[in-house]
Amino acid sequence: MTELTKTGQNTMAGTEHGMPGVDIPDARGRTGLDQVGVGLGRNKDVGVTRVEVTSNGWHVLRRTTYTFRQRSGKLVTEQRETYDRGNGATVLAYDPLRRTVLLTRQFRFPAYVNGHEDGMLTEAAAGLLDDDAPDVAIRREAMEELGVQLGELRHVFDLFMSPGSVTERVHFYAAAYTPNDLSGTGGGVEEEGEDIEVIEIPFDDALAMTADGRIVDGKTVILLQWAALNRLL
Repeated sequence: MTELTKTGQNTMAGTEHGMPGVDIPDARGRTGLDQVGVGLGRNKDVGVTRVEVTSNGWHVLRRTTYTFRQRSGKLVTEQRETYDRGNGATVLAYDPLRRTVLLTRQFRFPAYVNGHEDGMLTEAAAGLLDDDAPDVAIRREAMEELGVQLGELRHVFDLFMSPGSVTERVHFYAAAYTPNDLSGTGGGVEEEGEDIEVIEIPFDDALAMTADGRIVDGKTVILLQWAALNRLL
C-alpha cells in the first residue's frame, strides 16, 4: 500500500523492497509512475492530491484524486482512473492516380468481445510512438504493417480518442504512395505476434464501408471522412 505525503507524492508504507514502477524499476525499467499529474499547474482550478498505480504491466492504470473548482466556484474532490498506453500515430496511405487506399485487416480481441461479429477490423496503419517522434514512428509502422515506404507526410491533426479514461493522443497523417513504394511485405512484426493482412481498395469503396458498418475503427473512419471532405482523392 502507499501513503500520501503532504506534497502529493506516494511513499511506501510497510514494505521493505518498495514498489516496482514507483520507487524501484519495474520490468520495463520505469520508476516514478505515481508522479504523473503531481504538480501540474496549467489549470488553476485543478490540483492533484493523490496518484495510485493500480496496474503497471505493459501499460499503466492509475487512480488519481484531485480537487476541481466548478464554474459555480464550488471546490469538489474527484477521482478518476486513467489508462496510459502512451501516444500513437496513424496514416492514410493513398494513391492519387489510381484513387486507392492502403489499409490493414487484423483481429482485435477487444472489439470481438464487445459485439463485433468476428473481431477482424479494417484499419489505417497505426502504432504507438514508443520513444520516437510521431513522423518517425508512423513511417516505421507503415513499413512494418503495409510494406510501404512513405514519402512526404501531411500532418492532419492530433486527437484524444477516448479522453474520459485513456490518456493517449493520436497524431494523424496522410501520405501519397505509388506501386513503386511498396518495397516491403508488410504484415506486421511476427515476433510481436502481429498477423496483419494488407488490403488495397478503391477510395470510394472504403468510404462506403464506413457507411454500411464494414469499417468501424474510429481513426480510420476519421481519416477517410477527412479525405472526402478535403477532396483528397
